[in-house]
Amino acid sequence: MSRNAREKLAQREKTVERRDRILEHDFSAERATIEEVFDQSTRLVIYGLLNSGVLYEVHGVVNAGKEARVYWGKNKEGKELAVKIYLTASAEFKKGMMKYIEGDHRFKGVRHDTRSLIFTWAQKEFRNLEQAERAKVRVPKPLAVKNNVLVMEFIGESGVSAPSLKEENPEDPEEMYGLLLTYVRRLYRKADLVHGDLSEYNVMVWRGKPIVFDMGQSVPSSHPLAKFLLERDLANLNRFFSKLGVKVLSAEEAYRKVAG
Repeated sequence: MSRNAREKLAQREKTVERRDRILEHDFSAERATIEEVFDQSTRLVIYGLLNSGVLYEVHGVVNAGKEARVYWGKNKEGKELAVKIYLTASAEFKKGMMKYIEGDHRFKGVRHDTRSLIFTWAQKEFRNLEQAERAKVRVPKPLAVKNNVLVMEFIGESGVSAPSLKEENPEDPEEMYGLLLTYVRRLYRKADLVHGDLSEYNVMVWRGKPIVFDMGQSVPSSHPLAKFLLERDLANLNRFFSKLGVKVLSAEEAYRKVAG
């Protein structure tokens, strides 16, 4: 067996092990009780989404971070949903979000208290996902947003989220690199957006194709940080794919391809 074949086999085995570990969780037993984790306002939003029919079931946590938790949910038809709940008590999150909100012409006059900022951030991610989807960039389809709760398409199956590029290398890195550059170009030229945090951590691979996610920090091209963020996104892609043996564009060529 060639070295390349052995590496691919090892990668597949790693992915299977990861999914098996996730599937071992009993979502009924390990279901995080909303009453224990979130404040009254958040609980009322969740109950409102359940009563309105946007949600029918909310199960366990599939991703937990300092800023937000993502729950696995379903609608009445059984379609899987991702329920992203931003933590309203995250003071650390507040410090990092201001530079992405200030200078965004879509969100002027936002109050600077933590709750108002986080509500704006959820609205911002919802709107960014809408704009990206209209530009034919594959992202989780946004379905509803209220206060600090964002409901969107679940990328994965049976409560197991699709792996990120960091977790599972693409079978054809060169094709994946080209497609992601196309997505960055569409974001910039058709959606008037720069992702702002694009890397192997914020791209999922599902059925062989990339899905870009975590777009709360995305900014319009008129934003004071847009050029810096775009250059950083492209540098991140080049760094990751060059390690996989892809002959990447130079920083200048990549920038011209997207914004030239």
